[in-house]
Amino acid sequence: MADIMSVLASGYTSAALQTPSKTKYVNVDPTLYQGTWTGTYSNTKKFSITVTDVQGFRAQVKYQSDGTTQYQSALIKDGSFRVGDTKFTLGSNGNASIRTAVTDPVTSQTSLVTGTAKRS
Repeated sequence: MADIMSVLASGYTSAALQTPSKTKYVNVDPTLYQGTWTGTYSNTKKFSITVTDVQGFRAQVKYQSDGTTQYQSALIKDGSFRVGDTKFTLGSNGNASIRTAVTDPVTSQTSLVTGTAKRS
């Protein structure tokens, strides 16, 4: 019973460390986001993110990497949005930072892979 309680307590502790942004959703400039962003993760796997139909702070996103394809509507806030386990953060000079949580199916260990994307 003590093990269950410690797992729950650690979950609440880590959740508290991730304080949500208090800023409001605001309309973004579509030209900053729209297009196909490509790059390579730190583990040498390639990815692409296609952003279309940016209206206000909403966008349609297609994510592809290593046989995985995801389609999703995204909400853009504070220069970033999420697609599944991937977070896209707009940088400067037409670059973006990409971070993806990857879970090993054998060990169930989760790791973070990062990459930089450039719009083509």
